[in-house]
Amino acid sequence: MSTEILLPKLGFSMNEGLLSEWLVADGGTVTAGEPLFALESDKSTQEVEAPASGTLKIFKETGETYPVGTVLGEII
Repeated sequence: MSTEILLPKLGFSMNEGLLSEWLVADGGTVTAGEPLFALESDKSTQEVEAPASGTLKIFKETGETYPVGTVLGEII
């Protein structure tokens, strides 16, 4: 079973965020709770943790701004 990685809403007024860096390579193994990617909003930069353990499949590229709820990848 796979788990979608969604761009989270980090603040009340946040509508989009800049995916600044993947901290695990495509095809890499991740553990739930491990830092997975860095996300910049208009107010801060935060590392977002992996929601599950497994193999990462990246769908979206870094350096781009995406709306909250965008599927950035999945863990299978």
